[in-house]
Formats: sequence, C-alpha cells, structure tokens
Amino acid sequence: MSRRTSPKQLIPFIGGRSLLELAADRIAGLTPPANRYICALEEHRERILAALPGWTNEQYLGEPTGRDTLSAVTLSSAVIARKDPDAVIAVFTADHVIEPVERFREIVCTAYSVVERRPEVLATFGITPSHAATGYGYLELGETMEPGVYAVQQFREKPDAATAERYFASGPSKYLWNSGMFVWRAATLLDCVRRYEPEVFSGISQIAAAWDTPERGAVLSSVYPTLKKISLDYGVMEPASRDSAVRVAAIPMPLHWLDVGSWPMFAKTCQPDSHGNALAAARSLLVDTSNTLVASSDPGHLVAAIGCEGLIIVHTPDATLVCRAGSAEDLKKLHSMIGEKFGGEYL
Repeated sequence: MSRRTSPKQLIPFIGGRSLLELAADRIAGLTPPANRYICALEEHRERILAALPGWTNEQYLGEPTGRDTLSAVTLSSAVIARKDPDAVIAVFTADHVIEPVERFREIVCTAYSVVERRPEVLATFGITPSHAATGYGYLELGETMEPGVYAVQQFREKPDAATAERYFASGPSKYLWNSGMFVWRAATLLDCVRRYEPEVFSGISQIAAAWDTPERGAVLSSVYPTLKKISLDYGVMEPASRDSAVRVAAIPMPLHWLDVGSWPMFAKTCQPDSHGNALAAARSLLVDTSNTLVASSDPGHLVAAIGCEGLIIVHTPDATLVCRAGSAEDLKKLHSMIGEKFGGEYL
C-alpha cells in the first residue's frame, strides 16, 4: 500500500485516518501551533500539508533526499535553534499508535520539565515490553535520577530471540523498549552531533547558515545529499549514554503503543473477529479461516479465503500480497526483488 510517492504515514488505514493525522492530533496542546515542525522529503510537501490544514510551508523542513534520522533531527534542531537558541525540542515519529492520548501528553510534559531544569539531559521514552520482541531496540536502565526518571546505561539493538527473552524476563524496571521519541535542548543535541559526528554537524551548519537567505535551496540540495546516512540512535544516543558530559534519561511510558512498521503490527489495530482474523477490507468473506489479516484499498474488490491459517492478504488495485504472518520480516527482501524485476513501477 505504501509507495515512494505515498508513504505509509499518509495511508488512511487506521479507522479511516492516517498515522500522520493521529500524530498531529496527539501533540496538539503541547506547544503553540507555530512551534510545530515536520521534517520529511521535499517531494511529499504538497501531500503532507494538504493532510494537515493549518500547517504552513515554513513549518515544513523538506529533505532533498532521505539521509536517515540523525540528519533529519539535526537539521530540524539547527533550524529551530536559529530562532530560539534556548529551545527545548520534542521529537516524534509519525508511525505510532499511542493511547490514551491524554496520558501521553502528561508524560511528555514531564520530560519537558526535566530537560528545562537539567540542560545536560537527553530524554527518551521507554515502552513497557508486552512480549519478548526481537524487532525493537531496548533501553537498559540504571540508577534513578529522580522519581519516574532513570539513567540509561546502554542502548541495546534488536536482540536475538534468546536475548529478548532474557530482557523480557528481567522486567520493565531493567529493560524497556526504545520508542524512538525524545526531548532535549536543541543546543545540547547539536553539541553532541558536533562531537560525535563532526562531518554531519559541519554540513548541517552550512545549511542552517543559509536557511534565511536566498541561497537556502542551493545549499540544501548540494550539501544534504552528501551527509552520512546514520540513525540517531547510532549517531548520538549510543555514544551519549557513555559520555560524562551529558545524561541520557529514560521516562517510562506505560501506554498502549504500537509501532506500525509491519503488517502483523497493523493487524493489532483492527478489531479481531471470533476466529482471530483482522479485517481491513470493505468486502471480505472468510470460510474456515483463522488468525489471518485481510486488508484492501479497493472498496469494490471482494477478498475471499477458504481454509487459511496465519496469513497476511493485502490487495491494492495494482498489486496483491499473500504471505505467512511469520514471513512478514522478509518483505524488505521481496521489495528489493520487485525493484530488480519490474523497475520502479510498483515501488
């Protein structure tokens, strides 16, 4: 369903709403509307702003090409810091489902309070694990910094099954899932990038210096694509957890949280029927079928299944996917093979 010109965050498949719309609603009230920004590909500017009435062109920080999360977050922090050198920034991705929203906002406000009092803190939010997941990174918690706030001893990348079982068995007082959401002072984040990834910092500094000039477009398009492609976790959070000059803090977020990064995760957003099937299709008929996801973006198309167990069936007007739920992690491999065989037609 997601394509190069239509990323998953724009698909209205969560009760008729998109992940981007849900994310925008979730942060409403945390800051004045003028203090909210979106960083995404420049080619998606028109579609994203059309989906979010009230957001302006100046609140859209367009990337000429994707360079992973470190560059996106550093660019955003540098642009905001030009307007407010003391800015405290919260960073959220638009591919989560989080409930209840009111409690989410309360926890985020706690993080703002911590960072405003302690400029050296890089705050992250930890999710209480519901199972021994191998698809998420983990936060290893250390000492209590203050009530409800814990030092992060180490970022643990996606573990194998045995390690994930050990983390889960240790309980949420020791290990939390890494949510990928953060709060920090822009100046603190930029100083970390300057020390850990100086080439990225240098490139972003050139772009920021030109941001309010007629040269913005030229500098952005020439410098940004040359930046190192690296995630925020690898580029900043992991070295910061070993750096005495800053403190990485985890604030538990014991909420209903889904990172909708795969079809099995999407299935959890659907109300199951009496046989455990997750249905996100206008027309479907399942016979002797259980624990199967059926999704379709074509309202006039009927999806029928007989005798199926544990499958993922996804239909769009120009492509159909059928796979076992346990094979969902191989979709990236399939995606690559489709590109090699059919070019960009289905990407």
